[in-house]
Amino acid sequence: MILWEVRPLPKSGNPAAQAYNGVQQEMFMSQAKVVALKEPEIRRRLRSLRGWKWADGQIARTFDFKNYYQTTAFVNAVAWISHQENHHPDMEVGYNHCRVCYSTHSVGGLSANDFACAAKVNALMDKPPRD
Repeated sequence: MILWEVRPLPKSGNPAAQAYNGVQQEMFMSQAKVVALKEPEIRRRLRSLRGWKWADGQIARTFDFKNYYQTTAFVNAVAWISHQENHHPDMEVGYNHCRVCYSTHSVGGLSANDFACAAKVNALMDKPPRD
């Protein structure tokens, strides 16, 4: 059973696709160039991330699933993204839900990397999981 399939993101007015495509190049920044974002920039970027909330110096979103299998598949997909980007979220995993939290500890707040990874995680959910 396949939960998600790899496919190109739409180039239309899809906000998730725009957020993902708009920050792809930022993922290649060297660690020395990563800086904490200021509040106006955080608010601007957050508007393009469906479902994410900003609180306590991090952005977070809870994803709900039908069962443990779908939850675990999602966690593994997020782990793959995190490994590829070398930027790892905190995750709280339950039977049918997963809360993903991003922040950049090295800058003591949020960086462009947090928003880029959150957009990639959102892209996983552009197509709902199958039964």
